[in-house]
Amino acid sequence: MEISGAKALVTGGSEGIGRAIAEALVAAGAEVAINARRRDVLDETAAAIGALALPGDVSVEADAIACVRAFVARFGRIDILVNNAGVGYHAPLVDVERARFDALLAVNVTGAMLMAREAARHFIRQRSGHLVNISSTSGLKGDAGATAYAASKFALRGMTECWRAELRRHDVRVMLVNPSEVLTGFSAKAGGRQQASAKKLRPKEIADAVLGALRIDDRGFIPELSVFATNPF
Repeated sequence: MEISGAKALVTGGSEGIGRAIAEALVAAGAEVAINARRRDVLDETAAAIGALALPGDVSVEADAIACVRAFVARFGRIDILVNNAGVGYHAPLVDVERARFDALLAVNVTGAMLMAREAARHFIRQRSGHLVNISSTSGLKGDAGATAYAASKFALRGMTECWRAELRRHDVRVMLVNPSEVLTGFSAKAGGRQQASAKKLRPKEIADAVLGALRIDDRGFIPELSVFATNPF
């Protein structure tokens, strides 16, 4: 697709991978809006990168509907949805807290579905669109302590396959991106620890992968791609 002039919405776009993707889209000439729950950080990022701030919680149906509605009202259409909003939670199975498990699924699974649903209604009407779901290599292989997070990413991968089967006939491309470990503040928020290393992935590598996949001519697409650090050890 031609990214310049495209109208793109990035959820979880105020920091980390989402911010890097939004910034790269702006640099490529797209008109971009970013969504996140924390209004202060969202406004600061939007001003810094030249994007529109659309605050809201993707796991709240009314917020998801309002976000896409406001985006289309502003830009006239939606060409790209990057479903990036997500939270983490790691704990051994015997220590998993039901409330935190449910809250994670609400954002990572239900939130992704709600945003995709609202965007898909416009994609079908337009007979064009690009849906990019940011998953994780945790959706390819489970790991100790990752019950909640891996479950959400396995679910997102399955939903992506369903949406791809439904939307291809409407000329809509549905893609899944699986980052391996990326140096962001995500792990700390999830209660984990991340060891810094100049060899590990940065958000920029994920943004480069997303833009590369989008730039392929619309007659073809990359259904799924994983991004690993070459040698993070």
